[in-house]
Amino acid sequence: MDFLDIQGVRIELQRIAGPTARAPLVFLHEGLGSVSLWTQRGNSWPQAVCQATGRAGFVYSRRGYGQSDAVADVRGSGRLAPDYMHRQACEVLPALLETLQIRQPVLLGHSDGASIALLHASRYPVSAAIVMAPHLMVEDVALQAIAQATTAFESGGLRDKLSRHHADVDGAFWQWNDVWLSQAFRSFDIRPDCRLIRAPLLAIQGLGDEYGTMAQLDELALAAPQTVQLHLADCGHSPQRDQPERTLQAVAAFLKPLP
Repeated sequence: MDFLDIQGVRIELQRIAGPTARAPLVFLHEGLGSVSLWTQRGNSWPQAVCQATGRAGFVYSRRGYGQSDAVADVRGSGRLAPDYMHRQACEVLPALLETLQIRQPVLLGHSDGASIALLHASRYPVSAAIVMAPHLMVEDVALQAIAQATTAFESGGLRDKLSRHHADVDGAFWQWNDVWLSQAFRSFDIRPDCRLIRAPLLAIQGLGDEYGTMAQLDELALAAPQTVQLHLADCGHSPQRDQPERTLQAVAAFLKPLP
């Protein structure tokens, strides 16, 4: 495990070795994700993807997640603003890629990470983007699921589960929860941004996703007609955990013909 200094913040990074002739994969985690959450249950899904596609990989934890630097006063002065995914896509990720000397990566994002991947691809050159359960706009079903997560964190077992993956588990949870349930975030809508994407896109979503409906993928396809869609049965919000083999096969097949 490595740590990088990105804009004065210590960021947790895992490198996955692979051929250098192809654009590497950069993995962008979900709203409560981290490096270790990609590899829970004893399996490294990013490692499997890199092996199947013949590419190197980079997995990192955003600030406040995993072992990256925490956010001070996360419910006060450190509270995330509604444009936090835009800033991750247009400020933090470019700085990370520059530090790693990566010019045109393949972005693979899940949930919040998928939205960040789309925003970055709308403004910067990428070889391709693979997005799992992306959020293009806010749906009531997502807010309901996040409200239920609040209860599970405060009085259920969610806090204990997440504490295995985050040095500051309270900061990791509340920075995500508070911004999503804020009134200001209701206007989050990146459909206009997605119209600017020219790179190949693969969009994957479970038919049982508790945080979003198929409208998210339909809107993405309208904005970016090059989008290849995959709808997975018996799958919730996390295709890489609920249907890891099927998702891996789809990613490998999508990337195989790309230069």
